[in-house]
Amino acid sequence: MVRKKNKNVSNLRGRQLIAHENPKSPIAEQFRTIRTNLQFTSVDSDLETMLVTSASPSEGKSITTANTAVVFAQQGKKTLLVDADMRKPTIHYTFRVDNTKGLSNYLVKSHSVTELASKTDVDHLDVLPCGPIPPNPSELLGSDKMKRFIEEAKKTYDVVIFDMPPVLAVADAQVLSNSVDGVLLVVRSKQTEKEAIMKAKEQLDQTKANILGVVLNDQDIKSSNYYYYYGQ
Repeated sequence: MVRKKNKNVSNLRGRQLIAHENPKSPIAEQFRTIRTNLQFTSVDSDLETMLVTSASPSEGKSITTANTAVVFAQQGKKTLLVDADMRKPTIHYTFRVDNTKGLSNYLVKSHSVTELASKTDVDHLDVLPCGPIPPNPSELLGSDKMKRFIEEAKKTYDVVIFDMPPVLAVADAQVLSNSVDGVLLVVRSKQTEKEAIMKAKEQLDQTKANILGVVLNDQDIKSSNYYYYYGQ
Protein backbone atom coordinates (compact mmCIF):
# COMPACT_ATOMS: atom_id res chain seq x y z
CA MET A 1 0.00 0.00 0.00
CA VAL A 2 1.25 3.48 -0.83
CA ARG A 3 1.39 5.85 2.12
CA LYS A 4 0.54 9.53 2.08
CA LYS A 5 1.83 11.39 5.12
CA ASN A 6 -0.18 14.35 6.35
CA LYS A 7 0.95 17.34 8.41
CA ASN A 8 1.24 17.37 12.20
CA VAL A 9 -2.01 17.70 14.12
CA SER A 10 -3.14 17.43 17.73
CA ASN A 11 -4.83 14.35 19.17
CA LEU A 12 -8.63 14.21 19.11
CA ARG A 13 -10.16 14.10 22.58
CA GLY A 14 -13.67 13.05 23.50
CA ARG A 15 -16.42 13.36 20.93
CA GLN A 16 -15.09 16.53 19.37
CA LEU A 17 -16.41 17.65 15.99
CA ILE A 18 -13.23 19.58 15.35
CA ALA A 19 -13.94 19.92 11.62
CA HIS A 20 -17.08 21.89 12.49
CA GLU A 21 -16.06 23.64 15.70
CA ASN A 22 -12.62 24.73 14.54
CA PRO A 23 -12.54 24.39 10.74
CA LYS A 24 -9.27 26.32 10.38
CA SER A 25 -7.37 24.00 12.72
CA PRO A 26 -4.64 21.63 11.47
CA ILE A 27 -6.79 18.63 12.38
CA ALA A 28 -9.71 19.91 10.32
CA GLU A 29 -7.32 20.39 7.41
CA GLN A 30 -6.26 16.76 7.71
CA PHE A 31 -9.87 15.62 7.51
CA ARG A 32 -10.23 17.65 4.33
CA THR A 33 -7.11 15.93 3.02
CA ILE A 34 -8.67 12.56 3.82
CA ARG A 35 -11.80 13.66 1.95
CA THR A 36 -9.74 14.61 -1.09
CA ASN A 37 -7.82 11.33 -1.00
CA LEU A 38 -11.07 9.37 -0.80
CA GLN A 39 -12.46 11.23 -3.79
CA PHE A 40 -9.31 10.48 -5.79
CA THR A 41 -9.78 6.76 -5.14
CA SER A 42 -13.05 6.94 -7.07
CA VAL A 43 -12.04 9.05 -10.06
CA ASP A 44 -14.09 6.96 -12.51
CA SER A 45 -17.31 7.38 -10.52
CA ASP A 46 -18.62 9.41 -7.60
CA LEU A 47 -18.13 7.99 -4.11
CA GLU A 48 -21.77 7.76 -3.01
CA THR A 49 -21.67 5.22 -0.19
CA MET A 50 -18.91 4.16 2.18
CA LEU A 51 -18.50 2.57 5.57
CA VAL A 52 -15.91 3.31 8.22
CA THR A 53 -14.70 0.58 10.53
CA SER A 54 -11.66 -0.36 12.60
CA ALA A 55 -9.75 -3.51 13.37
CA SER A 56 -10.54 -3.42 17.10
CA PRO A 57 -12.47 -1.23 19.57
CA SER A 58 -11.22 2.14 20.91
CA GLU A 59 -9.31 3.22 17.80
CA GLY A 60 -11.10 6.53 17.17
CA LYS A 61 -13.39 5.09 14.50
CA SER A 62 -16.64 6.88 15.33
CA ILE A 63 -15.18 10.36 15.82
CA THR A 64 -13.18 9.92 12.60
CA THR A 65 -16.41 8.93 10.84
CA ALA A 66 -18.26 11.95 12.21
CA ASN A 67 -15.58 14.45 11.21
CA THR A 68 -15.25 12.88 7.77
CA ALA A 69 -19.00 13.33 7.28
CA VAL A 70 -18.67 16.97 8.37
CA VAL A 71 -16.02 17.79 5.77
CA PHE A 72 -18.04 16.18 2.98
CA ALA A 73 -21.00 18.34 4.00
CA GLN A 74 -18.77 21.42 4.13
CA GLN A 75 -17.97 20.77 0.49
CA GLY A 76 -21.66 21.32 -0.26
CA LYS A 77 -22.53 17.65 -0.67
CA LYS A 78 -25.79 16.60 0.92
CA THR A 79 -24.49 14.03 3.39
CA LEU A 80 -26.13 11.38 5.56
CA LEU A 81 -24.20 9.87 8.46
CA VAL A 82 -25.73 6.55 9.51
CA ASP A 83 -24.98 4.90 12.85
CA ALA A 84 -24.90 1.26 11.74
CA ASP A 85 -23.09 0.19 14.91
CA MET A 86 -26.19 -1.46 16.32
CA ARG A 87 -24.29 -2.85 19.30
CA LYS A 88 -22.59 0.22 20.81
CA PRO A 89 -24.01 3.27 18.99
CA THR A 90 -22.45 6.67 19.67
CA ILE A 91 -23.48 9.03 16.87
CA HIS A 92 -26.53 10.27 18.80
CA TYR A 93 -24.22 11.35 21.63
CA THR A 94 -21.83 13.12 19.29
CA PHE A 95 -24.56 15.11 17.54
CA ARG A 96 -26.96 15.26 20.53
CA VAL A 97 -29.95 13.82 18.68
CA ASP A 98 -32.77 11.56 19.84
CA ASN A 99 -32.06 7.84 19.49
CA THR A 100 -35.56 6.51 20.07
CA LYS A 101 -35.93 6.00 16.32
CA GLY A 102 -33.29 5.23 13.74
CA LEU A 103 -31.85 2.65 11.38
CA SER A 104 -33.24 -0.34 13.26
CA ASN A 105 -36.77 1.08 12.94
CA TYR A 106 -36.35 1.35 9.18
CA LEU A 107 -35.17 -2.24 8.94
CA VAL A 108 -38.04 -3.78 10.94
CA LYS A 109 -40.91 -1.36 10.25
CA SER A 110 -42.29 0.85 7.49
CA HIS A 111 -40.48 4.18 7.67
CA SER A 112 -38.78 6.39 5.10
CA VAL A 113 -35.19 7.55 5.43
CA THR A 114 -36.21 11.20 5.61
CA GLU A 115 -38.71 10.46 8.41
CA LEU A 116 -35.97 9.03 10.60
CA ALA A 117 -33.02 11.30 9.75
CA SER A 118 -32.24 14.31 11.93
CA LYS A 119 -30.78 17.61 10.84
CA THR A 120 -27.59 18.82 12.51
CA ASP A 121 -25.94 22.17 13.14
CA VAL A 122 -23.72 21.45 10.13
CA ASP A 123 -25.17 22.66 6.83
CA HIS A 124 -25.94 19.82 4.39
CA LEU A 125 -25.41 17.12 7.06
CA ASP A 126 -28.15 14.86 8.42
CA VAL A 127 -27.63 11.97 10.81
CA LEU A 128 -29.57 8.76 11.21
CA PRO A 129 -28.98 7.27 14.66
CA CYS A 130 -29.04 3.57 15.40
CA GLY A 131 -32.43 3.50 17.08
CA PRO A 132 -33.39 0.71 19.51
CA ILE A 133 -30.64 -1.93 19.62
CA PRO A 134 -31.90 -5.10 17.90
CA PRO A 135 -31.02 -8.68 18.89
CA ASN A 136 -29.82 -9.57 15.37
CA PRO A 137 -27.74 -6.72 13.84
CA SER A 138 -25.84 -8.85 11.30
CA GLU A 139 -29.04 -10.35 9.90
CA LEU A 140 -30.63 -6.92 9.55
CA LEU A 141 -27.56 -5.43 7.85
CA GLY A 142 -27.50 -8.30 5.35
CA SER A 143 -31.20 -8.11 4.57
CA ASP A 144 -32.94 -6.98 1.39
CA LYS A 145 -34.44 -4.16 3.45
CA MET A 146 -30.92 -2.83 4.06
CA LYS A 147 -30.23 -2.83 0.33
CA ARG A 148 -33.46 -0.88 -0.17
CA PHE A 149 -32.35 1.56 2.52
CA ILE A 150 -29.11 2.27 0.64
CA GLU A 151 -30.92 2.82 -2.65
CA GLU A 152 -33.49 5.11 -1.02
CA ALA A 153 -30.82 7.12 0.78
CA LYS A 154 -28.87 7.62 -2.46
CA LYS A 155 -31.94 9.26 -4.03
CA THR A 156 -31.90 12.01 -1.39
CA TYR A 157 -28.21 12.33 -0.45
CA ASP A 158 -24.98 12.79 -2.41
CA VAL A 159 -22.91 10.86 0.14
CA VAL A 160 -24.02 8.21 2.65
CA ILE A 161 -21.47 7.24 5.33
CA PHE A 162 -21.96 4.30 7.69
CA ASP A 163 -20.28 4.02 11.09
CA MET A 164 -19.74 0.28 11.66
CA PRO A 165 -18.49 -1.93 14.54
CA PRO A 166 -14.87 -3.18 14.50
CA VAL A 167 -14.11 -5.91 11.95
CA LEU A 168 -12.49 -8.33 14.38
CA ALA A 169 -15.25 -7.99 16.98
CA VAL A 170 -18.30 -8.90 14.90
CA ALA A 171 -19.17 -9.64 11.27
CA ASP A 172 -21.35 -6.54 10.68
CA ALA A 173 -18.81 -4.56 8.63
CA GLN A 174 -18.09 -7.58 6.44
CA VAL A 175 -21.80 -8.13 5.85
CA LEU A 176 -22.32 -4.58 4.57
CA SER A 177 -18.95 -4.04 2.92
CA ASN A 178 -19.85 -5.26 -0.56
CA SER A 179 -23.08 -3.23 -0.61
CA VAL A 180 -21.22 0.11 -0.50
CA ASP A 181 -18.72 1.77 -2.83
CA GLY A 182 -15.82 1.48 -0.40
CA VAL A 183 -14.45 0.88 3.09
CA LEU A 184 -12.22 3.14 5.19
CA LEU A 185 -10.28 1.40 7.97
CA VAL A 186 -9.24 3.35 11.09
CA VAL A 187 -6.33 2.21 13.31
CA ARG A 188 -4.65 3.81 16.30
CA SER A 189 -0.91 4.36 16.51
CA LYS A 190 0.90 2.27 19.16
CA GLN A 191 -2.31 0.44 20.01
CA THR A 192 -3.42 -1.56 17.00
CA GLU A 193 -1.21 -4.58 16.43
CA LYS A 194 0.04 -5.12 12.89
CA GLU A 195 -1.34 -8.65 13.01
CA ALA A 196 -4.81 -7.27 13.83
CA ILE A 197 -4.65 -4.83 10.91
CA MET A 198 -3.66 -7.56 8.47
CA LYS A 199 -6.36 -9.89 9.80
CA ALA A 200 -8.99 -7.16 9.44
CA LYS A 201 -7.89 -6.52 5.86
CA GLU A 202 -8.01 -10.24 5.08
CA GLN A 203 -11.55 -10.51 6.41
CA LEU A 204 -12.66 -7.54 4.31
CA ASP A 205 -10.91 -9.01 1.27
CA GLN A 206 -12.89 -12.22 1.74
CA THR A 207 -16.09 -10.28 1.09
CA LYS A 208 -14.50 -8.52 -1.91
CA ALA A 209 -14.71 -5.17 -0.14
CA ASN A 210 -13.22 -2.16 -1.90
CA ILE A 211 -10.75 -0.89 0.71
CA LEU A 212 -10.30 2.81 -0.02
CA GLY A 213 -7.50 3.31 2.48
CA VAL A 214 -6.46 3.34 6.12
CA VAL A 215 -6.38 6.25 8.56
CA LEU A 216 -3.73 6.03 11.28
CA ASN A 217 -4.46 8.39 14.14
CA ASP A 218 -2.76 9.44 17.39
CA GLN A 219 0.73 9.32 15.92
CA ASP A 220 3.24 11.26 18.08
CA ILE A 221 3.16 14.93 17.10
CA LYS A 222 6.94 15.02 16.64
CA SER A 223 6.62 12.54 13.78
CA SER A 224 3.09 13.42 12.61
CA ASN A 225 -0.32 12.65 14.07
CA TYR A 226 -2.28 11.66 11.02
CA TYR A 227 -1.56 9.32 8.18
CA TYR A 228 -3.68 8.20 5.29
CA TYR A 229 -2.81 5.02 3.44
CA TYR A 230 -4.14 4.48 -0.03
CA GLY A 231 -5.85 1.16 -0.61
CA GLN A 232 -4.47 -1.24 -3.17
